[in-house]
Order: sequence, then C-alpha cells, then structure tokens
Amino acid sequence: MGALVTLDLPDDSPTLDLPWIITFGPLSDDDEWEPVVCGPYERQHALSLAEAVVADEQLMAVVEPLLPSTAVSEVRDEIEKARRLAEEEPPQLGDESFGDTGLDGLLDEHDHDHDHLESSEPPTPAEIKAGMRRIAARLPV
Repeated sequence: MGALVTLDLPDDSPTLDLPWIITFGPLSDDDEWEPVVCGPYERQHALSLAEAVVADEQLMAVVEPLLPSTAVSEVRDEIEKARRLAEEEPPQLGDESFGDTGLDGLLDEHDHDHDHLESSEPPTPAEIKAGMRRIAARLPV
C-alpha cells in the first residue's frame, strides 16, 4: 500500500472548488523515475483516483489544487510564498518532528473521515469528463 498526501482544509475553504491534480511518484528514495502528473479533476475525483492507485502499489500520491493564476505578478507572488515557506525549513514527511512544527493541518496524510465522497470507488470516465467540463466552465477567460 502506498501513501496519499493532500491539504487538510476546512469545509468552507474556497480552495476546495479549484481544479486539483495528482502527482504520483516513488514512495522511497530507492526508486528513481519521473513523477506522473494527472488532472485537472474535481477534488473528490482526484482523491478517489489517487486512493485507488496507491491502494495496491508502493507509490506516493500528492493531491493538490491548481492555482488559476492569470498574471505574471500572481505567479511571482506564489513563488515568493513558496520561497518564504522553504526558508522556514519545514521537516520532511517521515521526520519524527513533523507534527511539532505548527504545520499540522496544512499537509496531512489523507484522512477518510473528512471526505465527502459518495463512494470509495474511483469515478467512471464519464464522471471525470463531466467534472472536467465543470472545471473548464469555472476557469477565468
């Protein structure tokens, strides 16, 4: 069984409505191959697909939102935020001190109790395509 990592967000977070991607990669440092990025999906579809894939394989799946930046300044702002977070030297997953950093709730292993999935079965291709159409309709043009 692999690992599924995602953001732990409050139920009313506007981030939940963004398009989400899944990045699949090796679970251990012993495996060396390029990660595979899939999406965009609605969050529930992304979580369910990632869960189905890592259930039987030693993979890491990271489910995260796509930020629909439409200006260079927005992209630069996001890069600056990422750099500031990196300077704080957050612990790595698997580090024993990970839970003591104040980062609890930002990036957690997937907790099924907070899902609002109708089923643990992965969505059908038709459901995914319908979700992609809904995402496309929400993107700024």
